[in-house]
Amino acid sequence: MFLALRELRFARGRFTLMGIVIALIAVLVVLLSGLSSGLVNDGVSGLKSMKATAFAFDEGTMTDNAFSRSTVDEEQLSAWQDAPGVTDAEPMGVSIVNSTTDDATQVDLTLFGVEPTGLLSPEVSSGSGLSTPKGIVVSETAKSEGLAIGTVVTLDRIDVELTVVGFTDGQATFGHVDVAYLPIDTWRLIASNTTQPGAPTQEQIDNVDYPYSSVVAIAADKDVADFAATDTAAGTTTMPRTEAFNASPGYEAETMTLTMIQVFLYAICALVVGAFFLVWTIQRTHEVAVLRAVGASTGYLLRDSLAQAAILLVGFTAIGVAAGVGMGALMPDAMPFSLEATPIIIASAITIVLGMLGAAVAILRIARIDPNSALGGTR
Repeated sequence: MFLALRELRFARGRFTLMGIVIALIAVLVVLLSGLSSGLVNDGVSGLKSMKATAFAFDEGTMTDNAFSRSTVDEEQLSAWQDAPGVTDAEPMGVSIVNSTTDDATQVDLTLFGVEPTGLLSPEVSSGSGLSTPKGIVVSETAKSEGLAIGTVVTLDRIDVELTVVGFTDGQATFGHVDVAYLPIDTWRLIASNTTQPGAPTQEQIDNVDYPYSSVVAIAADKDVADFAATDTAAGTTTMPRTEAFNASPGYEAETMTLTMIQVFLYAICALVVGAFFLVWTIQRTHEVAVLRAVGASTGYLLRDSLAQAAILLVGFTAIGVAAGVGMGALMPDAMPFSLEATPIIIASAITIVLGMLGAAVAILRIARIDPNSALGGTR
């Protein structure tokens, strides 16, 4: 470590410049990590909070935006309810609507039709749960749109009036739209296109004949349940919950785009660090040759140079992460941005590891330096 620390002090200007580049890369890594987590939460937080382990879609449904495209009937639901290893199977309705509040504020909502006391019933942070045909429990983030307990929301074109009775515990969004949970029977009334203007009533629900839902939400023991066999019998296609995230609008395209950007950023980090240490190793060829001539082993020189790279990468990555977290805290509420410790730690570790890999490839040049060059053997 003696040589590494001495060179860090001697060439502090060059190392500081390289460190600033590493810190800027770390800032971008943190911001991309926060943006990725924010987009995931904004796109599928409503699904992430559910207790279901899988979702069954109608067979042949296109996977893109499958929640809105799929329609399953009572026979398919019954097949899943009777399937071995399935502890619970419930209908779930999904539709995205435009609406207006009683003070003329326009609000987009994703309606999740669920059994009021079933597997998908949301946990409430304020107000009450689902108990009446006209009541809805809305994502806590909808408060920023002006929604409050008692607010009446009127759905466009059909003039159905729904009343906010509670808010979820935390964010619940789908396709970047706040979720409004309502009883599955009310959702079926709306989906059947037989509604009348005003608040839905139990009498209207009793008269509707619409035995359909969007998907079947499943809670099952993966070691016992045979999803493939039940899919064949029911005429459905099942996706585990995390895989079903791709069935939400735009989720797969957004996550793949950000992942590609992160991969390129990691590659740039490895190449930039590797190029710096390659040039640095070439510049100090004579000094390394002298050390080898007086007895320093190749292993010692390699360890010393790698320690130098590690100090540079760890130190300035930490500075960049701190700066990125500070910038992330200043992001506006309108931006889907969420700082989570685990993704940031993983991204930072990958940055350091790939940077070390790039440095190691460049530093291997040390093993080929001839000690005779220090004694004028090349002249």
